[in-house]
Amino acid sequence: MKFINKYMKMVGCCIISTHLLFFLLLVGYPHLETIKLTLGHEDLKVACAEKERIALLEFKEGLNDYSGWLSSWVGEDCCRWSGVGCSKKTGRVVKLDLRSPLCIYQISDIDKSGREVFNRSCLSGKINPSLLQLKHLNYLDLSMIIFGGISIPDFIGSLENLKYLNLSNAYFAGKIPPHLGNLSRLHYLDLHGQANYYNFPGIYADNLKWLSGLSSLKHLDMGDVNLSKVGADWPHDFNMLPPSFSDLHLPSCGLDGLPVSLPFVNFSSLSVLDLSHNYFNSSMPLWLFNISSLANLYLSRNYFRGPIPDAFTDMTSLQELDLSINHMMGGEIPPTLGTLCKLKSLDLSWTMITGEITKFVDSLSGCTNSSLEMLHLGRNELSGHLPDSLGNLKKLKSLQIYYNQMNGTIPESVGQLSDLIVLELSGNSWEGVISEVLFKNLTRLEQIYMSSTSPTKSLTFKARNEWIPPFSLKYISMENVQMGSSVPAWLRTQKELVEIQLINCRISVPVPDWFWKLPDIELLDLSKNQLRGRLPNWMSNASEVSLSSNLFSGPIPMNIGETMPRLRTLDLYGNILNGRIPYSLGKLKDLRFLTLSNNQFFGELPGFGKGLQNLMVLAVANNNLTGNIPSSIGILHSLRLLLLNNNSLDGELPSSLQNCTELDTIDLGENRFSGNVPKWIGESLLSLKIIRLRSNLFTGNIHRHICQLSSLHILDLANNNLSGLIPHCLGNLTALIVIDSRLEFLLADNVHILVVAKGEALDYSNFGILFVNSIDLSSNNLTGEIPEGITGLLQLGTLNLSSNSLTGKIPEKIGNLKDLETLDLSRNQLSGSIPQSLSSLSFLSHLNLSHNNLWGKIPSGNQLQTLNDPSIYEGNQELCGLPLVAKCPGDEESQGPSSIGGDGEDKDGEDDSEMLWFFVSMAFGFVFGFWGVCGTLLIKKTWRHAYFRFCDNMKDRLFVIVAVNVARLKRKMELE
Repeated sequence: MKFINKYMKMVGCCIISTHLLFFLLLVGYPHLETIKLTLGHEDLKVACAEKERIALLEFKEGLNDYSGWLSSWVGEDCCRWSGVGCSKKTGRVVKLDLRSPLCIYQISDIDKSGREVFNRSCLSGKINPSLLQLKHLNYLDLSMIIFGGISIPDFIGSLENLKYLNLSNAYFAGKIPPHLGNLSRLHYLDLHGQANYYNFPGIYADNLKWLSGLSSLKHLDMGDVNLSKVGADWPHDFNMLPPSFSDLHLPSCGLDGLPVSLPFVNFSSLSVLDLSHNYFNSSMPLWLFNISSLANLYLSRNYFRGPIPDAFTDMTSLQELDLSINHMMGGEIPPTLGTLCKLKSLDLSWTMITGEITKFVDSLSGCTNSSLEMLHLGRNELSGHLPDSLGNLKKLKSLQIYYNQMNGTIPESVGQLSDLIVLELSGNSWEGVISEVLFKNLTRLEQIYMSSTSPTKSLTFKARNEWIPPFSLKYISMENVQMGSSVPAWLRTQKELVEIQLINCRISVPVPDWFWKLPDIELLDLSKNQLRGRLPNWMSNASEVSLSSNLFSGPIPMNIGETMPRLRTLDLYGNILNGRIPYSLGKLKDLRFLTLSNNQFFGELPGFGKGLQNLMVLAVANNNLTGNIPSSIGILHSLRLLLLNNNSLDGELPSSLQNCTELDTIDLGENRFSGNVPKWIGESLLSLKIIRLRSNLFTGNIHRHICQLSSLHILDLANNNLSGLIPHCLGNLTALIVIDSRLEFLLADNVHILVVAKGEALDYSNFGILFVNSIDLSSNNLTGEIPEGITGLLQLGTLNLSSNSLTGKIPEKIGNLKDLETLDLSRNQLSGSIPQSLSSLSFLSHLNLSHNNLWGKIPSGNQLQTLNDPSIYEGNQELCGLPLVAKCPGDEESQGPSSIGGDGEDKDGEDDSEMLWFFVSMAFGFVFGFWGVCGTLLIKKTWRHAYFRFCDNMKDRLFVIVAVNVARLKRKMELE
């Protein structure tokens, strides 16, 4: 009965509740659009507050939205707007995420001044303080909005409910407001700045005391924030963060002080520490090894000293360790490092580590279940063989041991790494044969890079034509690897190939048609082979193509601009190509590098029009081009290297060339250009580092505006018809006075510059040209004196002013040019004596002062002693001293050269004279000594008797002394 009564009560309650609900529905029906019944655990949905909606619209007014990312910000309900999140219970705005998915964070356009700018799909503008009306905001992401150098607003520190704040890559500048320290509820703070984009100042902090107020912080990223002024105690400030703090990112912050020890370490939960790309110049800090919770440690790009500490073995939680690019570390890899069985990634590239890796790899393979997935040891001084135990690292996905001193064969155990994706073993002295067997189990392999540096032994890759590899490659690079005379047939089976590099692989058979039809190739490099035949209509998707140093012949296809629209690099250097350069190249809007040097192209240099506005390198040297430089070259605003030397080009330089304001190098030597060297070279082309106009028909003066080129370190105007004075301001060329560590130079393949130094033409290419400092004004009609200011160019290595009509003296301070290796002042009208300071030039290896009017004694000492060729000084009638035959007035007979013999004969004569006088003096001494004593005894009888008595007395005394001593000795022996 109790159960029935209880059941009836429940039914009654349900009926009453149903009627009540039905009544509420009838009454509230008009308001159903704003009040909705929710089921389950869903909250009541409420529209956003009007005050917050207005605040958001005010905020939007300060932004530029070219992409329409905020186009949904219309209507009454702001909770439905893109990037806005509201509480389901209260309708209050709690989240504002304006990181646009349309904003591509990369340089993608060029403005009218030639400077690259960001994609316009990014938001830009300013921050309206109306954000303060969002009282309940706990999530704010304004990253990647271009705020154009404004400061981070102080009022953000008043958004006290924030738990997540991301202001990264937003182009803020100025000091980080300490008001951010008021955000005591903040868990996540990202202030990552810009990586020195066009010298953008970015944000900085001069102290970090405000960090102590972030009592809930777990994640902090201040990468690329300038912290160079915070002082050496900056670790103490971070040590005040809460124990729950777990992620600290400080890459590229300009930090240079790192205390070796700390009184205590509060980072008990720290799992990620990134101190990469700073200026730490010390040994590894001891406190670092007390953070047992660390899982990811990034210390790359610093200057840490000393070997890799064994103490890393105490950090048993480590999963990623990056010590790369610490050039001062050195030493061997401690085998104990291999005991970190949780380690997934180890990067020790560019750390100057030495020795073998066998013990280390054996230690790694000793883990019962090694977690290692990435092992990078490239650019070191490792030696020895690859150990067979590598095959035990079953989870390895990336193995990079490129550019070391390792040798021997590549063991087949590498083929046991079935998870391997990247195999990079380039730049070692490998030998032997790589066969198909090595790759049998490498089914996941996507990238393979191999090359050998052995000068005597070869590395051969043997595979059957019918071989079908088990892998599907995306990238393959083989250099100095013998692969047979033809392009490997198995490449035809690789359907995902993106990059192919087969450099110096001794391929000589013409490239098969199927190869040119591979659909998705973006990079192709077949340089330094013996490939023949004509150039085909190539791969439509290719962006970089190098076929340099082969035997291709015939013309470039005239429609190349249509068939290869994506080309960024085209390098055909060093073939036997001919014909005219196609105008269709002007349609390649993305082309950056065009290298056609050392071929047989003829005709005029085409005017490429507006299509090549991104071109940075135009190299067509050593061909048979004729005619003028087209005036349309001035449209190439991005041009940095212009190499047209050794052709038959003529006319005056087009004035439009002054619009190419980014030019680093201009080489127009060995042509027939005429007219004056334009004044605008020194007025507009202020970035020039190399000017080479030698062997042309230029006339007129060297204009003083050339002295304004502060980056100029090679000036070659030799073999022209220039006249007038050498500009006195030439001593103001800054790059020849001090070494500028900020000096940038565009490096490109097959860029060659000829510099006449040490009496011969030297070919410099790529990186080597950075260290050449030369002024060559020889073989002109220059007059006047050598400017004294030239002696201030302390970095100058070559100075050639020969074959002019220069007068006056050699500057007395010529010895200030301590780095000078070549000095040629020959065939001028210089007078006076040779400065003694010349003898202090310790690097001088080529000197020519011949055919001038110099006089006096040739200086001696130091490096000049090794330059004993008389031709250095010939044609100066009044010079004297070694190595010339003519003796200087006042020199002693013995010091001057003999007119009969050479230096050796003169020295021998001097030695014979000294020996003669030695023997003569001995003879006189013997005569006087003998007859002075013996002759007197013979003549005077009394002296003779006295002498003999003295001898008898001495004899008797000696006899008595000896007899007495003998007697004493006998008695002593008898008593014993």
